[in-house]
Amino acid sequence: MKAFRRKKAELRPAEQPRAIKPLDSGETRAIMIGAVMVAVFLYWIKLILLPFVLAGIIAFVCTPLLDWAAERTRWPRLLFAVAAFLVLVTAAATLAIYAGERLVGEAQATAEDLQRLLENFAGQSLGDKPLNLFGTTMNAQQIVQGVMERLRDWLGQTDQLTVLTGYSVVGITGAFLTVVLLFYFLVSGKRVAGGVFWIVPPHRRPLAARIWERLDPLLMRYFIGMFGVIAYTTVAAYVGLGVILNIRHAVLLALLTGVLEVVPVIGPMSAAIIAGLISLRTAASMANIVEYALYATLLRLSIDQLVGPVILGRAAHVHPVLIIFCFLAGGVVLGVPGMVLAVPIALVVKSTLATIYGEE
Repeated sequence: MKAFRRKKAELRPAEQPRAIKPLDSGETRAIMIGAVMVAVFLYWIKLILLPFVLAGIIAFVCTPLLDWAAERTRWPRLLFAVAAFLVLVTAAATLAIYAGERLVGEAQATAEDLQRLLENFAGQSLGDKPLNLFGTTMNAQQIVQGVMERLRDWLGQTDQLTVLTGYSVVGITGAFLTVVLLFYFLVSGKRVAGGVFWIVPPHRRPLAARIWERLDPLLMRYFIGMFGVIAYTTVAAYVGLGVILNIRHAVLLALLTGVLEVVPVIGPMSAAIIAGLISLRTAASMANIVEYALYATLLRLSIDQLVGPVILGRAAHVHPVLIIFCFLAGGVVLGVPGMVLAVPIALVVKSTLATIYGEE
């Protein structure tokens, strides 16, 4: 990832102009057309973009550490890249196996007791009073039986099973692809960066090197800030689930909540559903359900509207309002990958303009 810096270092100080030569109209049009083509291309491949984005971010953050270790020990960088890959994959696999064994057991127990739990909570909410729904009078038990029948019918539909199977296959394939891409990016990420740099016309490569010199630390601080948000999410989830709500497997659920925060929208939603199902079995009354809903809402608001924008905004030197706008705009255009890429793309634009304008 330091290819741009090396290209810049190849220029002697006398050859590095302090002022950037203005872009002519032809180059400006070419840049604008290229930016539009890249945006359209990303939109069309958004369904396969997430594994590349996640693997690229992890490799980008790890690259300085790998370079430092190789320079300090004078051992081959490949050795450290493989070691980092094995550590990351082993940690992820251990967490997945540990969490899977316990969550599968909780899911089976919840499915077996679901009707009884719903009848209990419905009875606490309605009491002995019947409820009039669309002209039909029903008591708590009848309402729950109707819900369970519709749930069984929904799960029994062939198209629903096909959709669930398809999502499962996509998830497994995406996870495997992320692992493979992470290995290649850790081992040969600099070659990928050099290939991107090669696309730039030769007479504009000094400008590209200066843009990257400005952009590199911004991106690094931003992605490290993302890990700060993940750490906050883990701690806050444990305080809410373990200390306040006293839910079983609070440590595991807090770790899952933090790790799944890496994947916007899908990750937090999955974590909330998993913790909600476990809290359903431990809840003694409707008040416990309301408490969990309040916790999940406050956690999400604190991350999305307060902690995330402030930490990431300070790390990237942009206003928190811009962070919020980028997340929302990226999600509308590219979905989950867009939410991950939105702020880095904004930083690319900011660094490019600041370098061309000669601003510090």
